[in-house]
Amino acid sequence: MKLCIAEKPSVARDIAKVLGATMPKQGYMEGNGYCVTWTFGHLCTLKEPHDYGPQFKSWNLFLLPIIPGNFGIKLIPNKGVENQFKVIERLVEECDEVINCGDAGQEGELIQRWVLQKAKCTKPVKRLWISSLTEEAIKEGFENLKPAEDYKNLYLAGNARAIGDWLLGINATRLFTKKFGGNKAVLSIGRVQTPTLAMLVQRQKEIDIFTVEEYWELKTRYRDVLFTAAIDRLKTRERAEKGLEYLKENIFEIVSFEIKEGKEKNPRLFDLTGLQVEANKKYGYSAESTLNYIQSLYEKKHVTYPRVDTTYLSESLYPKIEGILRKMSFYQELISPLLQAPIPKSKVVFDDAKVTDHHAIIPTEVPPSQNLSREEKLIYDLVAKRFIAVFYPECKISNTLVEGKVGTIPFKTSGKQILEPGWRAVYAKEPKEEPADKEKDREEEQSIPEFTVGESGPHDPIIHQGKTSPPKPYTEATLLRAMETAGKQVEDEELREMLKNNGIGRPSTRANIIETLFKRKYIEKKRKNLIATQTGIQLIDTIEDELLKSPELTGEWESKLRRIESGDYEANQFKEELIRMVTELTDKVVYGKGKVITLQEEKPEAEKKKREPAVKKELQSWEETQCPKCKTHHLIKGKTAVGCSDFKNCGFKVMFEVFGKKISDKQLMDLVLKGKTSKLKGFSAHPESLTEGVLALSEDFNITLA
Repeated sequence: MKLCIAEKPSVARDIAKVLGATMPKQGYMEGNGYCVTWTFGHLCTLKEPHDYGPQFKSWNLFLLPIIPGNFGIKLIPNKGVENQFKVIERLVEECDEVINCGDAGQEGELIQRWVLQKAKCTKPVKRLWISSLTEEAIKEGFENLKPAEDYKNLYLAGNARAIGDWLLGINATRLFTKKFGGNKAVLSIGRVQTPTLAMLVQRQKEIDIFTVEEYWELKTRYRDVLFTAAIDRLKTRERAEKGLEYLKENIFEIVSFEIKEGKEKNPRLFDLTGLQVEANKKYGYSAESTLNYIQSLYEKKHVTYPRVDTTYLSESLYPKIEGILRKMSFYQELISPLLQAPIPKSKVVFDDAKVTDHHAIIPTEVPPSQNLSREEKLIYDLVAKRFIAVFYPECKISNTLVEGKVGTIPFKTSGKQILEPGWRAVYAKEPKEEPADKEKDREEEQSIPEFTVGESGPHDPIIHQGKTSPPKPYTEATLLRAMETAGKQVEDEELREMLKNNGIGRPSTRANIIETLFKRKYIEKKRKNLIATQTGIQLIDTIEDELLKSPELTGEWESKLRRIESGDYEANQFKEELIRMVTELTDKVVYGKGKVITLQEEKPEAEKKKREPAVKKELQSWEETQCPKCKTHHLIKGKTAVGCSDFKNCGFKVMFEVFGKKISDKQLMDLVLKGKTSKLKGFSAHPESLTEGVLALSEDFNITLA
């Protein structure tokens, strides 16, 4: 009998169906010479300090650092976990061969190896390695099973990561808590968590100390084109007004006129971080939510394995691309132009040298059904359109640069025109993203006529007054990018790809790191912005050791873990380096000085009321608001909607997100009390593709947009 162990019951069912193991048993499926069972993600974990000795149960500063001679594993204390492990343990004993069907990644390998280790498995083990859960992919995977030994380094890297996180997390958290936490503050320190927090704190400090300064610029309009003076911004209005007088006394002259044709490269396929960034920018989804949605799509067989960090495809996939495109029936209007000729095989899409465990996230040949959630549909749409766009031609553009002068003052302007949309045609019907610099964007989009060098004439000079802007707070999108590049600001996709090996965290863990910072109350969210709390700032200020909070140094650790995975670095050496670091850190902190950190507490009620906007006061009691439909019961506010307190009989409900747009409290109240809102923009999921309009309650109390 061959024993297959999957990571989840749903995946086990898919595998069992393909193998013909259709007889359900307690904790597994059986048939056709196979038993197919499952874990629930992690069944085992590293032992806790007190498992190595009762003295470690209490947090004692002078027992640190805790460094076990050999790291052991144990079952997670949970009745369901214990029962399922007994099933696996018995099947391992009875089988002739084990097939590791865990998720094809570092974490999946670690989960399975720990379980087999705990079950004292001595049977031969093979590895199923697939990138999607379609029937075809599973069959192909079983035809090409690999020896478990091929993935030993993957396990060693995962194990080293877990031990490294344990060594630093357990010791540094106890160390800083006992030294600086007072009586009630647990100060959580983590190998990835702390440098991520440090980036947020650093940005917060830059914003806090920023001084807004006014400036003045000279601009002029010549032949209906706006030009800006190519000189330093002026610091006083007096200088600007003198400049304006000078401009009025002189005519405008064209010095140079240049048109350059260029190309805008196609966007890259999504890795997990890229998808999380796009979903946050476009829909406001958190990194964790996006990971859950794409994981669900993977388990429903609609997309390939999502926990990836490459934007490339394997060259062996090329023959399958046309078939996948033909199956994407909903997008045939966009796909039909691609099928008129052979699909291009470009090195920026297909490159074996850039693919390690898995390729980029793409759709499978299984199109989505109508039973997906709205969020899953939107995430699938992002993946599908990106997949289509990479095979379109590049976008051809025309860049125009014009230089002029008024007397001795130089002026310039530029404009961009799209000559052939190429891949942009895939996104033609989508609302345009809000530019970071609206004024600059308006100037770049202005239509520029043909100018002749040497021509001159009258012009209309003006003074533009502006203010300097502080650095922008991190959003989840920009923080994910910063984690990916260890804090470096990188726009170029090729350069970003090169820096991934030194990013902090892995694509699959970054979302969890951000959520942990929220749970610890080290950061909070204000609209889309992530803000470091006072507790978070105090914690980073207390940590003097750069090794703990430097994104670059943490990125170097990540690089070593990747080298362990590829066999270029010893896992034991990584462990020894961390032991040395933790020991030195302990000595430094125990005998050093520092202030006690206080946990951020809830603001006094009076102060909270002062800071809350007026609308919030109106909405403090929905019980005072009558249901507009039944006019009998009051409204209640839940996590995702406002609805009638007698919803079972009345049925009235308004979601906080309507047609892809989050509705503010005031807009929600207008809709309930007045029957309609003011004109709103930013709808992204209306059936008729409307992006703006007035939300209103219809006669049957459904929501319309017009």
